[in-house]
Amino acid sequence: MASTHRQAAIIGGNRIPFGKAGSAYGSVGNKDMLTAALDGLVARFGLAGERLDEVAAGAVLKHSRDFNLTREVVLGSALDPRTPAVDLQRACGTGLEAVLTVANKIALGQARVGVGGGVDSTSDAPIVVSDRLRKALLRASRAKTLKQRLSALSSIRPADLAPVAPDTGEPRTGLTMGEHQALTTARWAISREAQDEIAFASHHRLAQAYERGFFDDLITPYRGLDRDESLRPDTSLEKLATLKPVFGKQIADAEATMTAGNSTPLSDGASTVLLADEEWAGERGLPVLARVIDAQVASTDFVSGEEGLLMGGAYAIPALLARNEMTLAEFDFVEIHEAFAATVLTTLAALEDEDFCRTRLGLDGPVGSVDRERLNVTGSSLAAGHPFAATGGRIVGTLAKLLHERGESELRPSQPARGLISVCAAGGQAVTMLLEAGGSQ
Repeated sequence: MASTHRQAAIIGGNRIPFGKAGSAYGSVGNKDMLTAALDGLVARFGLAGERLDEVAAGAVLKHSRDFNLTREVVLGSALDPRTPAVDLQRACGTGLEAVLTVANKIALGQARVGVGGGVDSTSDAPIVVSDRLRKALLRASRAKTLKQRLSALSSIRPADLAPVAPDTGEPRTGLTMGEHQALTTARWAISREAQDEIAFASHHRLAQAYERGFFDDLITPYRGLDRDESLRPDTSLEKLATLKPVFGKQIADAEATMTAGNSTPLSDGASTVLLADEEWAGERGLPVLARVIDAQVASTDFVSGEEGLLMGGAYAIPALLARNEMTLAEFDFVEIHEAFAATVLTTLAALEDEDFCRTRLGLDGPVGSVDRERLNVTGSSLAAGHPFAATGGRIVGTLAKLLHERGESELRPSQPARGLISVCAAGGQAVTMLLEAGGSQ
């Protein structure tokens, strides 16, 4: 099979402002939000009526009726209805995985242009019925006589009617993501003050980015929102210090340090990223903000307790760096998803720790440290919110624009600026990606 191995170009991104759970987007679902984000991208780049080669997206929380969510979104958008679409899912890494899927197709010559994205609504999360009620309803639906139907329905007991509420617990441990992170936070002795500093910086940097108009061509206002609803520009370290811990209160011999202020809020939202080969962009006079250079996924054994649930980035990043012969000090920008402030800090601590890098990664010494001035420079999930599958697209769109603004690296003279993304995910997984600044056509 012939292949060209081209690098996929990132033309631009578009998302809707992320909303708080049960707030501005409380009456809409995944299909509505992803359609709004996609149509905003279509309008921004003049793609109405165009047939793209692929649209890949997904959601972590999805109703069974949305089994073909992305294709349904395409059919309801301004794109040519003959544009194919695919649903995929890698928990909170879904959005980044979707971008990678389209980028790989472009690199292999299987596609010239496509969209990667993601969406999630915690306001419209599916409610699951009890197993006994579900089976009784199925028996009733298959009944051939009234007697059989009544028999099936008569087996239902009042207790069976209680819904099974959605949660973020890991199926194999029963612990929530927050409780898992609290164990890792205690293991690495991450302080409350350090976590609050990450949260403080996230809100203030996101607010500053809005003030300078950075998001003007990355966001389409929706349902009365023109900026992320969880953003608190006026927060302070003093205010954050007043919040009571919500995770880790049951851990013996360790202070609970994780609060609602240094943990991401439940959110609703959608994001999209337009990718293409550079010839396609050149033919339309569109800019190439960045290029996808490489990506790496990793998983940890969190079930046995050997490693933390959200520590996948500490394994994926070193592998990505080694393959591309780079160090952390050579990146102009580093984007580490703020599932919790402590997730960022434990990942950084592991990469700086000689014993971890020798025993867990098999390296000769520490991977290195990240200059905090280059970390999440326009804020991240603590301030913007974290609609699970939409986070990857938000970060790719943001980083691609940052790299385009920077152009030449400040750290590698005469070389394009480079950026690193790491997104942790449920199941002990992580997705990482390396981007490089592109030039205008």
